[in-house]
Amino acid sequence: MFFNFVNVSQAINYSGIVRNQKNDEVIIGCVVYLKGVPSVSTSTDIKGFYKIDVGNNEDTLVFVSMSFASREYSISPSNNDVVLNVSLNSEEVGIDLVEINEFFNENTKSVEMSTIQLDMKDVKKIPALMGEVDVLKTIQLMPGVQSGGEGNSGFYVRGGGPDQNLILLDGATVYNASHLFGFFSVFNADAIKSIKLTKGGMPANFGGRLSSILEVDMNEGDLKKFKFDGGVGLIASRFTIQGPLKKDTSSFLISARRTYIDVLTKPFISKDSYYAGSGYFFYDLNAKVNYKFSDKDHLFLSGYYGKDEFKFSDSRAGFKAKIPWGNGTGALRWKHIFSEKLFLNTALTFSDYQFEFGATQSEFDFSLYSGVRDYSSKIDFSYLPNKNHKIKFGGDFTYHIFIPNNASAKSGDIEFDLGGVIKQYAQESSLYLLDEFSVGKRLKFNLGLRLGSFSFIGPFDRYLKDELGIKNDTVSHDKFENIKTYIGLEPRASARFLLSKNASLKASYTRNFQYVHLASMASVSLPTDLWVPSSDIVKPQKANQYVFGYFQNLLNNRFETSVEVYYKTMNNLVEFAEGELPDDNINDNVDNGFVFGSGLSYGLELFLKKRLGDFTGWFGYTWSKTTRTFKDINLGKTFVAKYDRRHDLSVVLNYELNKKWNVSGVFVFATGNSLTIPESMMIVAGDLIQVYGPRNGFRMPSYHRADISLTYINKETEKYKSSWNFSVYNIYNRMNPYFIYFNQEGGVDTQDVNFTAKQVSLFPVLPSVTWNFSF
Repeated sequence: MFFNFVNVSQAINYSGIVRNQKNDEVIIGCVVYLKGVPSVSTSTDIKGFYKIDVGNNEDTLVFVSMSFASREYSISPSNNDVVLNVSLNSEEVGIDLVEINEFFNENTKSVEMSTIQLDMKDVKKIPALMGEVDVLKTIQLMPGVQSGGEGNSGFYVRGGGPDQNLILLDGATVYNASHLFGFFSVFNADAIKSIKLTKGGMPANFGGRLSSILEVDMNEGDLKKFKFDGGVGLIASRFTIQGPLKKDTSSFLISARRTYIDVLTKPFISKDSYYAGSGYFFYDLNAKVNYKFSDKDHLFLSGYYGKDEFKFSDSRAGFKAKIPWGNGTGALRWKHIFSEKLFLNTALTFSDYQFEFGATQSEFDFSLYSGVRDYSSKIDFSYLPNKNHKIKFGGDFTYHIFIPNNASAKSGDIEFDLGGVIKQYAQESSLYLLDEFSVGKRLKFNLGLRLGSFSFIGPFDRYLKDELGIKNDTVSHDKFENIKTYIGLEPRASARFLLSKNASLKASYTRNFQYVHLASMASVSLPTDLWVPSSDIVKPQKANQYVFGYFQNLLNNRFETSVEVYYKTMNNLVEFAEGELPDDNINDNVDNGFVFGSGLSYGLELFLKKRLGDFTGWFGYTWSKTTRTFKDINLGKTFVAKYDRRHDLSVVLNYELNKKWNVSGVFVFATGNSLTIPESMMIVAGDLIQVYGPRNGFRMPSYHRADISLTYINKETEKYKSSWNFSVYNIYNRMNPYFIYFNQEGGVDTQDVNFTAKQVSLFPVLPSVTWNFSF
């Protein structure tokens, strides 16, 4: 039970949605304050919603936001709370930055910590690999977030693995957020409205992952007029069309992107070449429709589909390979306002991820495929008794279908029996309650409790093995039969103490359970990794995280600074046993090849950001240590995790030279990845055997590079505008290690065996140019 300690007598609340008058999209971070009492202020949330207690006085309510003209509304004493929806004009900008700076301290006032929220305008200014703007690569430039490797869009948060990040697109889970084997993300920047990453102090309305929640929301479409945006780059082109279906009531958005790597390389591969027929491309499509039935009811329907297609052919060996994989999501959301104090958000979502590997040589055909599909529902209630008190409660349910590892094979007309398609089923649900309230002027709390349930259900066949690993029996379970149920209680607590108007101390504790797992054999997340559920063998992962931070804004809120320290323990982590291969699980339970262990991660994060003016940017630094302990790996000795990084530094700078030119730069430095390498060789029965050293006992050289981009904005007209972006990735041509292999020279027979370590680097200096347009 939670209590409200605040005196709310004579409290009159104004609330509503703040929108862009030009296209009716919501405005995030708009400052709302009482002109006569500037200390009474708030700002709009990610949905454009605000609520402010104005007492019971006659005064003026002011709305201010960057890139928009400020607006004032006279208010008068009232016996009831008032709903006031506001539109700001982006074509009459005349706001004084000093005016808005005075209230730009939400990061110190709020109880939220370990949270990153990105503005898409800033994301599009950052230098991009091959000209493709990528929100996930921008996330990697923040403290506490590490990249999966050179050019990779995978990310690791505070010592967690890639599966420990819950990625949501309009509320639907995205299981594999990567294109081009991880080099680009599935998120088309033109279709995205907002990005928010929570890496600590996770509120109770989110769960199911140990490390972070990444919320990606799509644009809603222009309610006022039709608009066409697009861009042409070196490897891909994209376009977005949006506009009203019914002016001021309903709108649509369609955004598409496709690479033409296959088209560009085709002229260089002749029909007579051994590699004729090889190629690669990916595409994705975003679509959204929204309908306002009234000021109280709003319906959204959105969807995403993306696919990668890789083909390889070598006619000399009679070999062909085809690797398609892709994601599909759908979301139907209804937002309802019961009153100025009670709100409802409910959603039905669908997620589907599929991967396949097919190969043909001579007359032998082999296919390997896996995937996961979710059907989900969620309901959230928000109750706001007054400006200092917020209560949220609700629940969700998901039906999972897993295809962990399946294969088929045939030679000519002969088909091999590999066990058929194996599927696994599970049901996941939760209930939550959170209460955010203030105690006096300095203390603020967010207390929450989440109760999760996960049931592994039939149909399912459990293959039993003897001590030698030979299958000797099978236990069968019927459809919807409950095989194993796990219950997890997850307390959450965050607190903020105001030291002054622009400085605060914050602390949080979070317990998380994770019921689905990514079984990986690689050092980075690849499409071949397998999603599997908790089962009668696999227990849910569990993490406890403690965070403490100091937050300070400087020079009239122009600079934002923070220092955070965290300590996180993890249990029931999942890995493949040493020597295990994917095809070992064919006609077997994939979890029979797993081993389980624990993890520990702790670190320090520093952040400095200049957010207003011609010169903006940020500096982020992380010192961290991440270890793993598995009884059946590395002889039971603790070892550093493959994504352990002692130092991680990012510097992002942006300068508006004038109205025509903008220049941006990025510099990153990181401790090299760890890996396991052979330390010596042995001759056994005439064969040369490599003897490997400790698990992840070798460090590759440190990673560092600098990128730069220059944007030229062409002369704009009332109906058309365009710009040119010139970028250089890895400007000083640093040969960063992508992986290391060992080359053997000589042989056992001649007794002159030599092994030499070879480094493979992926990207040298890479210039790119992109033309962006809008009309």
